Amino acid sequence: MREQRDSDSPGLDAGHSKTIGLIVNPVAGMGGRVGLKGTDGPEVLREAIRRGARPVSSERATLALKHLAASATPFRLLTGAGDQGEDVARAAGLDPVVVYRPLPGASRPEDTRNAALVMAAADVDLLLFAGGDGTARDVLESVGDRVPILGIPSGVKMYSAVFATNPQNAGSLAAHVIAGEFRVRFREAEVMDIDEAAMRSDQVSARLYGYALSPHERYLVQNAKAGSVPNENLALDAVARQVVRQMKAGCLYLLGPGTTTRRVMTALGLPSTLLGVDAVMDGASVGADLNEQALMRLMEGHATRIVVGVLGGHGSLFGRGNQQISAEVIRRTGRENIIVITSMDKLVSLDAGCLSVDTGDGEVDAMLSGHIRVHTGPDRSVIFRVRS
Repeated sequence: MREQRDSDSPGLDAGHSKTIGLIVNPVAGMGGRVGLKGTDGPEVLREAIRRGARPVSSERATLALKHLAASATPFRLLTGAGDQGEDVARAAGLDPVVVYRPLPGASRPEDTRNAALVMAAADVDLLLFAGGDGTARDVLESVGDRVPILGIPSGVKMYSAVFATNPQNAGSLAAHVIAGEFRVRFREAEVMDIDEAAMRSDQVSARLYGYALSPHERYLVQNAKAGSVPNENLALDAVARQVVRQMKAGCLYLLGPGTTTRRVMTALGLPSTLLGVDAVMDGASVGADLNEQALMRLMEGHATRIVVGVLGGHGSLFGRGNQQISAEVIRRTGRENIIVITSMDKLVSLDAGCLSVDTGDGEVDAMLSGHIRVHTGPDRSVIFRVRS
């Protein structure tokens, strides 16, 4: 993040009734549980639907708006027609003003960009959007840093720093903004995205698209994804080998995405899916790049362990880029059977000072909250706090 701006930026005056814009990308996040790593492009969306994907952004946007609706401060809500925002606003008990009507058919990036332009022209004080990094890019393209934006996390790969840590916190932070609370600061937050086509070829191609003005309150928003540093490698390789030595016969191990868990597969002498979920048992691969349903089929009749890393910058365990390991997969596995591996440097660098979870299931998030053991090296671990 760049240096924070003063809170007297245009549109942030606490002396008038606030206006909030709402944009919902109704297809965001549909590719997560079915293993598609996103829904950018009509072909990928069709494949997600074929695999049984269901919409998730409307449900998550409704959670955020219910928290916003509880605010005692009056405000106006501008939004798009139907599933572009109007439906979820009414479901949350709000009476929105429809200012944008998309063309019939599936949602397109142009709908997000055009709706954002309309809301910026209406001088909204905050633009809420439900989607992922692709939606954040579209909003940024239209409004730049003229309007503060805040993401309701609803996509697959939310690496940008404009997102709240979960939908409820998005609603709470928006409520703080309309109340003009002094503790809310505004910062220039990174908007990042990863090439989905490259991801499906097991390659990471990240790009910084720019900076958006965004409200910030510790614990309520995430930072952008951070990279690793070279001196982490030896310790992580060693702890990966230790995990392999301690694997139990007849036990199914589900390995989440990322370079940290790839080290475990390397220690086993097995190929891995960098940005997918793999499964091993008794030292052999039993599945690669698995979706939620495939994971649950493999789990039947087997004791299961989940091995995950920590998403640098975010501090995320579940809910960012690993939605295949769904709330139901976690529930069936059990909290005590989750193995977390990361470097001490990554833990120390977390702005919030804790790990986060956002599975979309309140009961599972509550189950994961508290303190968890995190392995940082051979025979080295720390007990670290997890917040939902």
